[in-house]
Amino acid sequence: MGADGGAVARASVPDARGGRVSGGVDGNFVAPLPAESTRLTLHTMTTWTPLHNQPYHPIPYHPNRIPLAEALAESAAFRRRMDERRTVRMFSPDPVPEQLVLDAIAVANTAPSGAHQQPWTFVLVEDPQVRARIREAAEAEERISYRGRLGEEWLSALRPLGTDEHKPHLTDAPYLLVVFQQRFGLRPDGTTYKHYYGDESVGIAVGMLLTALHLAGLAALTHTPSPMKFLTEVLGRPRNEKAFAVIPIGYPAADAVVPDLVRKSMDQVLVRIRSDATHQAAVVSGLTG
Repeated sequence: MGADGGAVARASVPDARGGRVSGGVDGNFVAPLPAESTRLTLHTMTTWTPLHNQPYHPIPYHPNRIPLAEALAESAAFRRRMDERRTVRMFSPDPVPEQLVLDAIAVANTAPSGAHQQPWTFVLVEDPQVRARIREAAEAEERISYRGRLGEEWLSALRPLGTDEHKPHLTDAPYLLVVFQQRFGLRPDGTTYKHYYGDESVGIAVGMLLTALHLAGLAALTHTPSPMKFLTEVLGRPRNEKAFAVIPIGYPAADAVVPDLVRKSMDQVLVRIRSDATHQAAVVSGLTG
């Protein structure tokens, strides 16, 4: 298991000749971390196990409250930093310290999840042959999609983004992380147990991952080829897992460009329901009228 119980698999063993990533009773393979990863391994001493039928056991939680002035300053700085985040498809070949990626995965692993089932596995693909297979399979699916499977409405939404069936980022970026959703839990004896709100849980974890990568100065892309079943086969994942997203990670290329996009304003995304009855009525009227 990864830090605090999340599964981190490494796909440096499999190759184009059909090798597989496996290990452990649930198929999750965890390779030893390098020496610079000491701080991450400090959290791996306690192995997570399902909490089914265990009694409620509360423990004290008293995080330090940040002074207001400091909290406002940090909040404003965080907002500015995140407003700089962009999806990048052009990556530099410059090496990225692995610890930055591992720390981001550890952050994602702190995400809330339905019934605390933590239904995610992060597969860090290092083998260039495996990455080439993933790119080949992804581009084959994308060619079908862009040549008609998506439909004109979807294609028209994609045109301003400048995307097409070519996916060089899958092999160009220094790291390729494939996030899998565990559709159900798998016990050592092969029996299963249900996971709850899997899509929502893994989606939140991916959002936290992207945030952590950006704050570390890295760029990323959430790529979701459809269908994605080939990823389960190429990476040798167990039967309870389905691919959720493919995320290339690295520094932006020196000549990187991104679409000229505008984000929605706060007025377009925020609705306030105030205690003032008159104002509340006006807001509700605006919502329903």
